[in-house]
Formats: sequence, C-alpha cells, structure tokens
Amino acid sequence: MSKAITVVGLGSGDPDQLTLGIWKILQGASRVYVRTKEHPVMNRIAAEGIAFESFDSVYEASESFGDVYESIARRIVELADQGDLVYAVPGHPMVAEKTVLLLREYAEAAGVSLTVLGGESFLDQAFVALGFDPIEGFQLLDSSDVTSEHIRPSLHTLIGQVYDSLTASEVKLGLMEVYPDDHPVVVGHALGVAGEERILRVPLYELDRLEGYGNLSLVYIPRSEDDALRAGSFARLHEIVNILRSPGGCPWDMEQTHASIRKNLIEETYEVLETIDEDDPDHMREELGDLLLQVMLHSQMEEEVGTFNVYDVIRGLNEKLIFRHPHVFGDSAAGDAKEALKNWDAMKAEEKKRKGLSESEASLLDGVPKDLPALMKAYKIQKKAAKAGFDWDEVSSAFAKIEEELGELKEGLAKGADSEALKLELGDLLFSAVNAARFLKIDPEEALSLVNDKFRRRFRYIEDRLRERGSSPQTSTLEEMDNLWNEAKAAE
Repeated sequence: MSKAITVVGLGSGDPDQLTLGIWKILQGASRVYVRTKEHPVMNRIAAEGIAFESFDSVYEASESFGDVYESIARRIVELADQGDLVYAVPGHPMVAEKTVLLLREYAEAAGVSLTVLGGESFLDQAFVALGFDPIEGFQLLDSSDVTSEHIRPSLHTLIGQVYDSLTASEVKLGLMEVYPDDHPVVVGHALGVAGEERILRVPLYELDRLEGYGNLSLVYIPRSEDDALRAGSFARLHEIVNILRSPGGCPWDMEQTHASIRKNLIEETYEVLETIDEDDPDHMREELGDLLLQVMLHSQMEEEVGTFNVYDVIRGLNEKLIFRHPHVFGDSAAGDAKEALKNWDAMKAEEKKRKGLSESEASLLDGVPKDLPALMKAYKIQKKAAKAGFDWDEVSSAFAKIEEELGELKEGLAKGADSEALKLELGDLLFSAVNAARFLKIDPEEALSLVNDKFRRRFRYIEDRLRERGSSPQTSTLEEMDNLWNEAKAAE
C-alpha cells in the first residue's frame, strides 16, 4: 500500500489566493486533514464539499503548543499507514509551521514519502498591506522569542503567533527592553482577508490593551536608524570604539597602545571592587562599563592589526565556559561547589594537554599572574602548593611559623641588619600571616581591606573631633589622638 503525505498551504486567508494546483489536490484527495479549521479558507473548502478532519481537539487536550505540534505530527505519520493523505496548514507550510518541520523528521524515520507544496504565507500579505520591502533588512520572530537578544531595530520586524492579549503582553515587555514605551508599533489582523483585515497603529504601551487578537494576528515594528535604539547592543559598543580609534575619531584614543593604558585596566578593576565593598549597584553598573571599555580598547587594537577582535574573545570565553563545566553542559555531575571546582581543574588540565603543554615541564605554580598585588599573589601561590600536599597539617603550625618569623625580624633589627635583609624578614612574616588566613578560610586581601576601612573611619573621627576643638592631628599630641581613637573604637 502506498504511504505518502502531501502537505499543502492554505494561504494567508483569502480563498482566491490559493493556487489552482492546491485546489485540485484538495478536491482529488480521499483523505484530508487540517491542523485547524479556524481559518477563513476552511469555509470555502467546506462549501466545495471537500471533507476533512481537523486536529483542534488536540489543542484542548494538550498543555502547551509544543505538545500540540508533537502530537499532530506523530498522528499524521500514523494515519499515513492507512494510505495516502493530504495535510493542510494555514499560510505557507515552511513559514512558522512547527508541525511540518516535525513531519519532515518523523516521516523520514518511518519511511513515509513526504511532499511539501507551498502556499501564500502571511508574509506576502504583510509586505503588501504594511508597505515595506524586506530587502531593506527584515526579521521574523515568534512571539516567544521577543527579547533584547533577538531584536535588531535596524531591521523591519514582524512578530507572528500573537494569539491573544496575554501573548501581546509578553511581546510588549520584550519590546520594551529595546524600545521606549511610546514607540509606535503596528498590529495587523487577518491581512489580505476581505472584510476582516484591520491595521492599527498604537504606542507600544497599548499593545496588550487592544482587542481582536487571534490566529491571524501579527505585530510589526518598522526599521529605524535611531542610534538611541541600539544603545543597549554590544554591536553598537563595538562600533563606537572602532570609530574612536579610526582616523577622524578621538585624538587621545587613537594614540593609545596596550602599554599606555595598561594601568587603566588595573585602576578600573579596583574601582569596581570599591563599588562591591560599598554595595552600590548604580555605581557598580557605571564602573563595570568603564572596565568593559578597557577590554574593548585592547581588543580593538588587536583587531586593527588583524590578530583577533572582541568577538573572538567572546567566542573563546564561551567555548572555555562550556568545556570547563561538563557538569552543566556535558555528562559529568557535581553535587556541590567543591565537586564543580574539581571538574573545573580537571578540564583546565585537559586544555593544557590539548595545547601540547607538557606537565613535566610545567610548574604547579604556573597560572598565577606575576603582576597580581603581592598579598593576593601569596594567597594564590599557597593554595596551589597546598593542592600538591605542600602544607601544614593544622593551623597551629601556621601560627608557630608567624611567631618564628616575627622572632627573626626582631633579631635582625637588634643585630643591625641592612634594609634588604629586614625587607625579606618582613616579607616572610607577611607570607606566614597569609598562610594562617588560608587555614582560617579568610581571604587576606578582604581582611586587610576591612582593616583599612576601619582605620580610615577611626582616623576620620579623630580629625572631626579635633576640628571641632579648633585643632588638627599635626598640632595634637599622640596621647590626645589615642584617646579619641579609643572613643571611636567604643562607638563602633
């Protein structure tokens, strides 16, 4: 028995737009199934005496559109076992028609012949009724994909599958991530269907307040070259930095090199850290932008000589994150943060192997940047050494080492050791203090930062009280300032 499925498109809604070939197929078919009878062409089909069965009942029995499309596609393949059939769908079978995409997969797996015949899609009528040429730049989005990541204001944008007010509300919220609340948008109902077509132009905030949404509704946003609409896009940032560095751009930016702005990267990083310590989200947003600018500038300099661009940086980061998180993107498992970190270290080692880096030649301390602040560098070096087993067994040994190094520093001072020798002894003492911090699971950088802030607060208290007395630290005795220090300490 022949087993073949012929898929035909019913067009955008006007029966007169159906091709003669599709009419003949419908009239000559022994079995016709339609995804839904809620389509203007179905009245003409019924009037012509063409018998059909719809899958509208599947919509009522399913919890999501995904389940609906899955059920219909599988059912069509099952029905094909009983002989040839025609499956008719609204619009064009290959435009916003998930059931047909699934059918192509399932029919092939089942050994069923599948033929897809086009039809007028809602896009054809949209181009005419809304009056734009897609060659200017055009994107078609499903109502579930309207996010800032997908929206490109420089393109004409059509949003389909806007079935009801709830869907329109979701579309509105997605568009508001890019467009101002009062940006003009167009709503089209039953485009091309005589007596039913309606085109409404409204501000964006009114999108979900309209009535009349249904299976033949869409939303249209004309393309715009307004740079303000692209202000939140990464592509616009890349473009701006390129302009600043190009001939005719900013003279200062054009003169910079990696070396000349090296210190800026460090300064901006510390300014971000300050906003974190102050728990100031608004200031953090600004400072993160300044830090991102440094990344953009360094990437732009390399793009100019053809080595890489910022998108290569992003691509490399994406690949690294996926590779080093096999417990998220692969088959590995991680029940807690400790296991996740173990996976990270394992995949990091695997990366080195793939790059041809010999473990026998590498040091366990490799990977600690030489320009890190000394306190932070000591902490990282000790952590790496501890992973290899070079560590004290208990914190008491770390405390004993502090006392030992303090004794050596005092001894060196008493014997009149030169400044270089004393510098090394002091360094040993600080290094030992970092070791103790590690045993206590305290970041020494954070600990010292807290103490710095505490000192600033108390010293500011001393200055303020002395100023009230008409005095200053320079004209006061140590005893006076020490008493005020204790007052500040007690107040805390």
